[in-house]
Amino acid sequence: MIDPKTLADRFPGDFLFGVATAAFQIEGASKADGRKPSIWDAFSNMPGRVFGRHNGDVACDHYNRLDEDLDLIKEMGVEGYRFSIAWPRIIPEGVGRINEPGLDFYDRLVDGCKARGIKTFATLYHWDLPLSLMGDGGWTARSTAHAFQRYAKVVMERLGDRLDAVATFNEPWCSVWLSHLYGVHAPGERNMEAALHAMHYTNLAHGLAVEAIRDAAPTVPVGLVLNAHAVIPGSDSVADRAAAERAFDFHNGAFFEPVFRGQYPESLLAALGDRMPAVEEGDLAVISQKLDWWGLNYYTPMRVCDDPAEEAEFPATLPAPFVNPEKTDIGWEIYPAAMGDLVADLYRRFDLPDMYITENGACYNMDVVDGAVDDQPRLDYYAQHLSVSADLVRDGYPLKGYFAWSLMDNFEWAEGYRMRFGLVHVDYDTQVRTIKKSGLWYRALAGQFPRGNHKPT
Repeated sequence: MIDPKTLADRFPGDFLFGVATAAFQIEGASKADGRKPSIWDAFSNMPGRVFGRHNGDVACDHYNRLDEDLDLIKEMGVEGYRFSIAWPRIIPEGVGRINEPGLDFYDRLVDGCKARGIKTFATLYHWDLPLSLMGDGGWTARSTAHAFQRYAKVVMERLGDRLDAVATFNEPWCSVWLSHLYGVHAPGERNMEAALHAMHYTNLAHGLAVEAIRDAAPTVPVGLVLNAHAVIPGSDSVADRAAAERAFDFHNGAFFEPVFRGQYPESLLAALGDRMPAVEEGDLAVISQKLDWWGLNYYTPMRVCDDPAEEAEFPATLPAPFVNPEKTDIGWEIYPAAMGDLVADLYRRFDLPDMYITENGACYNMDVVDGAVDDQPRLDYYAQHLSVSADLVRDGYPLKGYFAWSLMDNFEWAEGYRMRFGLVHVDYDTQVRTIKKSGLWYRALAGQFPRGNHKPT
């Protein structure tokens, strides 16, 4: 086991260690205080969509246990808390009436963090689109981008004086491709045209929100959280290397190119441009406004090979076999080196600002035995990936902090409650929290860094 102090010595004194959660995954109270349904409330209640038809009605009951959970974060010794804000609590129908009790909850959350010396990193969108907006097409409608801009303005006018940083979106790859092309996440579409519309209007919403944030709270560093894929060809063949480059354009370029270069990838436009919505004059300028920081969520590499089938749709790839036989309980290959290679590749390709690892962690489903959770494999996963993070800092990449996913076990989207990522175990029947072995180790690591040293960009 890597000694926490030895690992800590490899990071600068102002490096930020934090934990991350998301609103729908932990809050529960899905009908409380004026909140209206999101697309995930509807999706969870449709047969065959979420394991066991699990839903977010109670989750970790964080909405009712806020102070207890903020005390837990303080006990974890971390300096930063990355959380998301639920749009359906703030503007329940997506447009129209503002719901003050929803804003009051996040007032208490932010003030509670400040009182405990914890820096606040808010995410405005972590997939819980107000269900009412589906009547206009959801993310396939341009109007949703403008509704998001107003929501961003409302939130930042209320909370912007106390936030340390804000992200517009979490993992648009998931809310675009996984949700509109592969059908795995809400709203469960399996349609390339729908996905391409969602891609552009999500990118546009990001840019419009950046404008709103800087208007309402110009001193708050604004960024975007991307689950960039470490795309690795299945072989050194010309065909597989070309397939990997196409996959990079599709899975990463669809977001990095417009945000950081003001254009869409040429290969994507050549293959799919005629199925995209109109990119109106000025859209790309709005999307590509300079950011203060960006976040990388990394768990596992994407290995691909060429799909030679004539009818294969862009990017025309097939999954390639894992190289490392070690997998987490959700079935993801463990390959820490790919995280470092990915960061180096992204900084080679794009002019990127300062960054954070905004999510990294592992799914292991150990339970409480004699009052403890021995999740050594998760601890090893964190140690290996934090070692890669230290190497990135050493090599001069502007990595400023690391957020473990997740603070606690929670609703894991289509997997329901059967998959556990937490540093803290949650008994969903009693809501008892138990810090796992990995959580105690992470606490010892984070405790090497005094609070107050880190200043977000």
